[in-house]
Amino acid sequence: MTVAQLHYPTSLPTAAEPAARTSARLPALDGLRGVASLVVVFHHLYLIAVPGLLALGGTAVGSAYWWVSETPLKLATAGTEAVTVFFILSGLVVALPALRTPTFLWRSFFASRAVRLYLPVWVAILAAACSIWFLPRGTSAATGGSWLATANARSAPLGYLLSQASLTRVGYGVDNVLWSLRWELVFSALLPIFVLAARRLGAMTLPALAACVIASTAGALAHIDALHYLPVFFIGTAIAARLDDLRAFADGLIHRRRARCSAVALVCVSGLLLIAGWLSRGIAPASSAAGVILEQLSVLGGLGLVVAVIATNGARRTLERPIAQRLGKVSFSLYLVHVPVLVTLAFAFGDRMWWLVGLVGVPASLVLALAFYTGVERPAHQLARRVATLIEHGRIGPPAPQPRLKEFTAGGPRTGLAQLVPVGWIR
Repeated sequence: MTVAQLHYPTSLPTAAEPAARTSARLPALDGLRGVASLVVVFHHLYLIAVPGLLALGGTAVGSAYWWVSETPLKLATAGTEAVTVFFILSGLVVALPALRTPTFLWRSFFASRAVRLYLPVWVAILAAACSIWFLPRGTSAATGGSWLATANARSAPLGYLLSQASLTRVGYGVDNVLWSLRWELVFSALLPIFVLAARRLGAMTLPALAACVIASTAGALAHIDALHYLPVFFIGTAIAARLDDLRAFADGLIHRRRARCSAVALVCVSGLLLIAGWLSRGIAPASSAAGVILEQLSVLGGLGLVVAVIATNGARRTLERPIAQRLGKVSFSLYLVHVPVLVTLAFAFGDRMWWLVGLVGVPASLVLALAFYTGVERPAHQLARRVATLIEHGRIGPPAPQPRLKEFTAGGPRTGLAQLVPVGWIR
């Protein structure tokens, strides 16, 4: 799911320090992306572990499964909810250059975006296919009906791989995290419409955010994936359009009494909303309408976490720490490579040995992610920038100038902002 490294003001510049503040960087969103990617890793380990957890005591209150599924501990394995955070971040970060850069060219954006997404995906699919070809997956290792048995391919014929490499399928058995990148492509294609709509929101931003949550919930209830996921991207785009106003509002509150308590409350409440569907499983099963509605509170939770990272010093400082930043740097690579690693080990050891899969697979995924970032993702970024530069200079495609979007928000033109160029992955 791709999220970019950003360069934009950590707060609005004051008269005394305009130059220094406008060139400052807010890396906390990288850290949030890194933490979310690790949660996705633990989520897939959790899915492998479910048969073993159920064997320890079923689903009763106080059982191992209950502790990791229906208590706040679920935050560590809330992978689907982490993808919601990725989608909001994508809507925010991908839209920012179009909203802020007067000379933004759509044709170079589309070409660059395709390179950034497809090249790492193709290499990841090839690597996952090799793990299937050379390490056969036996049926006896997976508990019948489990996620390991039903959601992961045991063979990888060429036609199947080519179909998955297109990112147009609904399901992805070779590397099942690719389902989210399908929606990244759809969002990228619709970005001009999203940007135009976000520019025109003005004072209607809050009602628009509420409408997005309602629309996403309606999509989940009706099983319409486009309605379910695309409004979540637009939430991020709407935040991007009012980013300066949000930062100014936060700067006005930061020195007020109880500001720190309010920030902690925002993070805690957002975290609980993120997993509200899991916490309420005892009274609202996931298959029920009430369960779906409670699960959709994760959209509000994701929104709250992104706002907290942008607007509060505590969350920002926490996610600017080196470990979060390192995770953020390799987060897309980690997202792409970890499932084949964990699934291959689970078929080798058996899903009842999930703890051994975790002990070996999580560190192996982190090491492989670093290698993948160095050898695949970073060169793909460089190639994408090169392609964008060639297009902008008329060396690829027609030389005719493209229409330019004027910088605009509800409060009028913004000044003193550095140009924003996405250089990472948008999730």
